[in-house]
Amino acid sequence: MVQRDNAVTKKIMLACAACGPGMIIIAFIGWFLAGLLPVPLGAHNTPEEVVAFYRDNSMTVRAGLVIAGIGLGGIFPLVAVISTQMMRMEGRYPILSFLQFICGSATGVLLLVPMLLMTVTAFRPDRAPELTVTLNDISWMLFITPIMPFIIQNVAIGVSTLSDRNGIFPRWSGYLNLLVGFSFLPDVLPYFFYSGPFAWDGIFVFWLALTTYTIWAITMGILSYKAVQADPNLVEAGVTGAAPRTTAAA
Repeated sequence: MVQRDNAVTKKIMLACAACGPGMIIIAFIGWFLAGLLPVPLGAHNTPEEVVAFYRDNSMTVRAGLVIAGIGLGGIFPLVAVISTQMMRMEGRYPILSFLQFICGSATGVLLLVPMLLMTVTAFRPDRAPELTVTLNDISWMLFITPIMPFIIQNVAIGVSTLSDRNGIFPRWSGYLNLLVGFSFLPDVLPYFFYSGPFAWDGIFVFWLALTTYTIWAITMGILSYKAVQADPNLVEAGVTGAAPRTTAAA
């Protein structure tokens, strides 16, 4: 019975880890279909251009955003499996694991809500232009600027990894998480710039965050997959039928 339960648990955790790369692939497909990529709308676009974006290809925009939203939902299983591995690192007092779980869940909401708002904007493209522009501004600002949950999540993973003596995640991934977290710092600047590298579609805001978050999601998905595969509690119970071991507190 224990062997079977561990085998099922392992499959679930591996599926959660696979959501890291999976969410990125599906989200990119949706964003390209919706027209958010390769050239996203910017704060410098005129009201006429913003209205035309949502009006001229309303059905395609909605379909792409729905696909992107479905893909971004993969962040929740990824956060869950990362927290599980972090609990192995921390032992009896997994404060960083809980912190990562809470902030990771918040980042998932902050990624999904803008997709829903953009979809609502495209739902009635014949509304007053002022409302369309306002909804578009709200969507992009919510998508880009709430940086603290992202930063805290990455710092929690980084500190936990660098403090771990069991090597569950490689040490370099701890530094990667810290770098990714601090790469989000420029994302508050779109409140002060309408165009250029610090606007919401600028290279130091949208493109830097998109690149680092993509690297993070794929990397943490792969590392979590490997960590689950190497977990002695799951390997021994699933392969040899031995009783699972309790991971020693860090």
